[in-house]
Amino acid sequence: MECIKVKDLLKRYGDIVVLNGISFEVKCGEKWALLGPNGAGKSTTLKILAGLIKPDKGEVNIKGHDPTSLDAKRLIGYLPEDADPFPALTVEDNLEFMMVLRGIKNEDRAEKLLELLELDKYRKYKAVELSRGNRQKLAIAMAVLHSPEILLLDEPLNYLDIPTQDLVIELFRSFRDSTFVVSTHIMSVADKLTDKVMVISNGSIKWMGTFEELKSMGESVEKVIAKLIKGIR
Repeated sequence: MECIKVKDLLKRYGDIVVLNGISFEVKCGEKWALLGPNGAGKSTTLKILAGLIKPDKGEVNIKGHDPTSLDAKRLIGYLPEDADPFPALTVEDNLEFMMVLRGIKNEDRAEKLLELLELDKYRKYKAVELSRGNRQKLAIAMAVLHSPEILLLDEPLNYLDIPTQDLVIELFRSFRDSTFVVSTHIMSVADKLTDKVMVISNGSIKWMGTFEELKSMGESVEKVIAKLIKGIR
């Protein structure tokens, strides 16, 4: 079953075409990496899938629902690039507010995430008082609090030190049955969290396939992707 269907997606900002008629499908349970240079359209794609912005043309379907609908939003956990939790709320208030929005009754879920992400000692701190890395961890906790069926992650390891990166990767990998679409510049992260790749450049999809196919092309994955971005096979 397809969890995500995108057809002929077009998005402009003024005269700049950010997405130029892209189409793709993601089956439930699949884990895809979005790879490409800055300005390729990766973040815009995730924002459209999350229902935060609307395309100028094209169709988007999230498990049978419009991405702006409540039904779709119940399925999705979205982590934006440079995520910034509610600055005036404490760590635990951010999570409690998200629990109310998500209709989560079990408070153990929030407590487990606070402990797992080593945020429990900061629970009374306002988000604005946290280091950038701890704000990122709080944003991750808020994104996965409801155990989403679909995770949309934009540069999920931003601002995290190496031990914390390993911790967060294991947290994401615990969602074995969830569908992932992950935008990242770090190839090792993409390889650990996903098994399929979509290469985007200038608002167009240049290549789709598996990591194994990329690795079989004879060079380092980074060099292969750089050639794909330039349209070289």
